[in-house]
Amino acid sequence: MKMKRYYSFLLLGAVLSCAPTKEEPVLDKLPYFDLKGFIDLEINELEGDSVLKISEINGEEQTQDLQYTVKDWKEEFASFYQADINVPSLVTAYDTRTTPDQLIHELLPEAKGKVKEITIRYVQNYPAWVMFRLKDENMFYQSTTLGELFMNQATGKIDQYKLETTQKVMFLSPTHIKISGVIH
Repeated sequence: MKMKRYYSFLLLGAVLSCAPTKEEPVLDKLPYFDLKGFIDLEINELEGDSVLKISEINGEEQTQDLQYTVKDWKEEFASFYQADINVPSLVTAYDTRTTPDQLIHELLPEAKGKVKEITIRYVQNYPAWVMFRLKDENMFYQSTTLGELFMNQATGKIDQYKLETTQKVMFLSPTHIKISGVIH
């Protein structure tokens, strides 16, 4: 009888240890716009499309006409993936507002996070424009990034994108990077 009771307590302890705690919220439903999922969905539609890409680093401009695979697109949109805020540690970190055509997530003043804002503008209930602002800083380093993605309403595909980053390391001059792409 004692062994049976021991196994019952052991089984109960195992079940309770697997249950989520209040410190670790479970994301059954994503609390914010699914930027990562949206980008994954859209870049699958771009396979084989060409992009006219303009890169500018500290004023030196380079223009290329490229054809990307899905893997290449994922690398190109790495900053958009970094801007995804659907992680358990940020579940209560953002204020969400809506207007008739926009969804806005802004980092609360007391919250810590690199993504300061994500704004999505909708046309006929589908994202037409996505913008994010990132800021990362410590005593030695500061980086800000602004990213924008524009959808072509006729084709329903990504039409163009822009990324602007400024990086400043202590004792060095800032680095300004601008990347824009027009998909054709």
